[in-house]
Amino acid sequence: MSRGVLVTGGSRGIGAAIASAFRELGDNVVALSSSDADLADPAAIASAVSSAIETLGAIDVLVNNAGLVELGSLPEKSYEDWQSLWRRTFEVNVFGAANMSYCVAQHMMQRGSGRVVNVGSRGAFRGEPGMPAYGASKAALHSLGQSLAVSLAPYGISVASVAPGFVETDRVSDMVTDEVLAQSPFGRVAKPEEVAAAVVYLASPAAQWASGAVLDLNGASYLRT
Repeated sequence: MSRGVLVTGGSRGIGAAIASAFRELGDNVVALSSSDADLADPAAIASAVSSAIETLGAIDVLVNNAGLVELGSLPEKSYEDWQSLWRRTFEVNVFGAANMSYCVAQHMMQRGSGRVVNVGSRGAFRGEPGMPAYGASKAALHSLGQSLAVSLAPYGISVASVAPGFVETDRVSDMVTDEVLAQSPFGRVAKPEEVAAAVVYLASPAAQWASGAVLDLNGASYLRT
């Protein structure tokens, strides 16, 4: 039986690969892009969710993939630019995901089932000195997912996250240097399809017991304890 799947940031890169993977399973997918909904706008999120429910009939899976990535280390930024960078990043990566989760979860709770998968980052654990707001926002996203995993379990909803390292996408292609490739003993970075495969698993009926998990997908480039 096909499911209704909502993927944020689904027009390119990891999000497009995730949307494609679900479609290959026969699921019906709404892939939101920044032009479809401003994730920094709570009203736009509520409207986008309502529209997705109307299109799909029901949302069985939510994938919080959309994320803002901006370079900006502390020594490089003025105080005003520093504040602006953090505000923009958290409005999308944290508040946007939290609001999207809230709106979709209200629908899922009425149905008594659902899956939420967050696309986080290795940077939440190892730090991102060149883009600290991004790393911190992904740590917050992981924590959000674990908190929701506990509060939504009684409603039959499981919540999990993936934490990729570098992924081969257009957005970060100029950042994939020889040094970055050498971080993994495989000598490469991830493909979007590898992240998509993990998301599909965590959204599957077989993965309910993985609720609350944060799955590392970094090719052994960073091992946390």
